[in-house]
Amino acid sequence: MEITYLELKGMGCAACANKIQKAIENVAGVAECQVNFAMAQATVKYNSHKTNLHKIQQSVTDIGFGAEPLQETINLAKKERENRRIEQQITNKVVVGGIISGILIIGSLPMMTGLNIPWIPIWLHNSWLQLILTTPVMFWCGKSFLIGAIKGLKNHSVDMNTLVALGTGAAYLYSLFPTFFPDFFTRQELNPDVYYEAAAVIITLILLGRLLEHRARKQTSAAIQKLMGLQAKTARVIREEKEVDISIEEVKIGDLIVVRPGEKIPVDGVIKEGNSTVDESMVTGESLPVEKQSGDEVIGATINKNGSFKFEAARVGKDTVLAQIIKLVQQAQSSKAPIQKLADMVISWFVPVVMGIAIATFLIWISMTGNLTMSLITTVSVLIIACPCALGLATPTSVMVGTGKGAENGILIKGADSLEVAHKIQAIILDKTGTLTQGKPKVTNYITTQGTANENEIKLLKIAAAVERKSEHPLAEAIVEYAQAQGVEFPLAEPEKFEAMSGMGVQGIVSDRLVQIGTSRWMNELGIDITNLQSHQNKLEADGKTTAWIAIDGKIEGIFGIADTLKPSSKNVVQTLQKIGIEVVMLTGDNQQTAEAIAAEVGINRIFAEVLPDQKAETVKNLQLEKKKRTDNHQIVAMVGDGINDAPALAQADVGIAIGTGTDVAIAASDITLISGDLTGIVTAIKLSRATMKNIRQNLFFAFIYNTLGIPIAAGILYPLTGWLLNPIIAGGAMAFSSVSVVTNALRLRKFKPQ
Repeated sequence: MEITYLELKGMGCAACANKIQKAIENVAGVAECQVNFAMAQATVKYNSHKTNLHKIQQSVTDIGFGAEPLQETINLAKKERENRRIEQQITNKVVVGGIISGILIIGSLPMMTGLNIPWIPIWLHNSWLQLILTTPVMFWCGKSFLIGAIKGLKNHSVDMNTLVALGTGAAYLYSLFPTFFPDFFTRQELNPDVYYEAAAVIITLILLGRLLEHRARKQTSAAIQKLMGLQAKTARVIREEKEVDISIEEVKIGDLIVVRPGEKIPVDGVIKEGNSTVDESMVTGESLPVEKQSGDEVIGATINKNGSFKFEAARVGKDTVLAQIIKLVQQAQSSKAPIQKLADMVISWFVPVVMGIAIATFLIWISMTGNLTMSLITTVSVLIIACPCALGLATPTSVMVGTGKGAENGILIKGADSLEVAHKIQAIILDKTGTLTQGKPKVTNYITTQGTANENEIKLLKIAAAVERKSEHPLAEAIVEYAQAQGVEFPLAEPEKFEAMSGMGVQGIVSDRLVQIGTSRWMNELGIDITNLQSHQNKLEADGKTTAWIAIDGKIEGIFGIADTLKPSSKNVVQTLQKIGIEVVMLTGDNQQTAEAIAAEVGINRIFAEVLPDQKAETVKNLQLEKKKRTDNHQIVAMVGDGINDAPALAQADVGIAIGTGTDVAIAASDITLISGDLTGIVTAIKLSRATMKNIRQNLFFAFIYNTLGIPIAAGILYPLTGWLLNPIIAGGAMAFSSVSVVTNALRLRKFKPQ
């Protein structure tokens, strides 16, 4: 299966988005399609053996819209120019429509009020003048509605364009008859009233609503635009032993780049010469500058503070950390939350039902009163007020702002579904090493059975380091670093038949001797007697330290005590999660005693210790099956981890949260990534999810209530009680501003602050 992202053209409302989604889903070979009305984008998953991108694009073109592949790297200046062009077009039409509408309303005041208003010139009442003034508004300002309605007619579908075109068209066409045949109305003892102002004002108000909506929607994607704007424009590269400034697009992998104090780092790379502190807050959300020296990695778009250095470019273009963050945020913003399905279902039948209500309204009023004017007013009001745009915008606008806000705080949320599920988390599993702890363990104790005579402890340490050097486990790195610090001579012997025993330890042959280093459980399984150092193990583990045993040819020779310090935020994060009603569980491969010591330090009451890597996913599954309430099908569980061995558990969890300082595999398997590795991001992500879902519910409630109340009022349900009918002009204004209010409410999420 392949996934492609399309930029859509010509959508006028949420019904258009539904229409495009159905058209793409009907293409043979398409497995799934999600159309985001707010972003005008489609995410399509398809089988490349059964269909291709051209066929998918053609399916959109065939129903009167456009679709182009979304560029992986967006030209921010080009995007801004396009936005300004669209905004200017709508503004011009609003200004022209507003001036003409103002003149028409003044000219129609005597007819609307039934009063003789002396200060209004009689020629402004002239229906021919009103026809001349209204026609450009109808056919130039309202051109997009008419074209959209015609396209829909050709494709046997209806949408918002149809409603607007029918409503304004009815008012315009009806007004032509008294304009051309006033005597006919006089003979029938009817007033030859015209409603040109209704058509003009409705179109102008809807366009004004679109203009305000367009401006507001630009703000919903402000976070991603801010990320795009972080990229440096040029880089100072050493070419032929000279420093030259080149554009960022020309930088190649392997280029040596010079960075001076206060400059942005152009691309990702590794420092080769010099040292400095770097402000990485715009990418990681971490406020404190980070010390950097030779051998350290630097991230493009971060800011060099006070030193200068040279670094080698390692990732450029779409492969940089910033480009990947932008891509993930784009994907998240174009995805759909499950809660959107309700709105989509309503929208799919909404417009046809509204047209049915409008026809019924006209027939009821004409049969009850015989008054054509009254019947027309109510019918036009129903058609105009019943726009499903607010429903279509309710969810995606909030998701756009929420995911963008997350990115600003160093939290990458991969999809709207993850954002929605996160607010329901009941239990959260925290991996110990690298998550609760720094993941940088250090050897604090080293005890041998042979003592220090004849440098026995150095000889043993050299053998142990030779085997551990082949492992990538944090504990192995700690042993190798300890050996270096103790003066062990490098290079070390190359072990034969090296093997890493998952969750147990490592083994290999050094100088024809079998070396095995690992847990006490593994030693017991191997039948190796550990009683001679058992008392040391008990003391070390009581202090919260991890022990690693050294066996040579089946006999215990020594033991390491290894400590991994807690992250500064761990205790506070655990307490905060517990306060907001989430059970916190610790998961570790360490023995029970060490796990209990660490758990007690941070305030965790429930522990899963001595869990092998292949058992982690099963542990998550078992916790999911625990029901907190009788109504729960299963408990919503989040898993937080950073290692390769955490990937299956992250995938099994309802919400997988990866520490961004961890492995690429763990990050790929997760739903949410904390770029900086700061656990505070867990609390921020959950609170952001809750705030976003609350915002979505507010939007959906408003959109549903608006249409539920608006349509009956427009149909004249209050007339028997009040003698009042909803003017189509007011209906147009209400419809236009319903969408604006939804987007404006979504924008309140921009004020969200992590605590």
